[in-house]
Amino acid sequence: MADGEPGEAFELGRTCAMAAECRRDLRRCAQMYGALFPPAAFDNELYTTLTLATAFSAPWATADRLKVVNRAALWVLAVDRLVDHTATTREQVNRLTRECLSVADGAVPRSAVTRFLADLRDELATVKEFGDLQWLWRDQLARMLAGMSRAWVWRDTQVMPTLDGYLVNADSRGSCFVDLSHWIYTADDWAKAHLEDLRAVSRQVQRYLHLLGDVASYRKDMSWGDLNILGLGVSRAEVTDAMAGLAREAAQLIEPVREHSPRTASYLRRQIGFNAGFTGISDHGRPA
Repeated sequence: MADGEPGEAFELGRTCAMAAECRRDLRRCAQMYGALFPPAAFDNELYTTLTLATAFSAPWATADRLKVVNRAALWVLAVDRLVDHTATTREQVNRLTRECLSVADGAVPRSAVTRFLADLRDELATVKEFGDLQWLWRDQLARMLAGMSRAWVWRDTQVMPTLDGYLVNADSRGSCFVDLSHWIYTADDWAKAHLEDLRAVSRQVQRYLHLLGDVASYRKDMSWGDLNILGLGVSRAEVTDAMAGLAREAAQLIEPVREHSPRTASYLRRQIGFNAGFTGISDHGRPA
């Protein structure tokens, strides 16, 4: 394929085709786990958005190599819905947490959500390094579930966390858990040997995405009664300034990764760039 516009157009078309193939895989997953993915909450737009985000974050990959990152992201959305819209008591949230962590440790699943998690765990186990990295994956899963539980309590008790406190709880978004799953499954040797360091970078990107997601979903969150930073007494200007600072800090953390693992660095930068562009909200502080 020629360079210039034709070559660029070819790559864009290839990436969109890969996203479409990934979307078909996620639709099959949704059918496998039945009621976990009600069509009203998981429509075509959601699958399209999710798979476009992963495809454009790693356009050099194949659909098969993006299988885990897409499925992990879909699983996080399913858990988030169970916590935010299904659980009515703190004990229900705690029970879900216990069951998920038990399955992450190897227990037999007893529900659709834990069966999906067990299948994800088993797919990761096909990678030889997973035995040594499972503790890190499990630890980030626990952080994510603890963050979701904390957010549930904030909403239930009408606590108004500060902007800083809200960002400390950004693990509730789950993107760092998704990143770790992806890297365990597909990353190069350097990245797999430095996942603890990369998790710190991923969590910084996650803080940015946490605020970006809230700005993008503000009206929907308010209509559902969900927690949203703009509904906690923090102004849009404060959020925009915080996002710019977080993006700059993330770029500084990502830059040293480029020398050792260019695609890992590109994946993280592209997450910020694609999501900012897709929502059309802001590109403040976006890495070059």
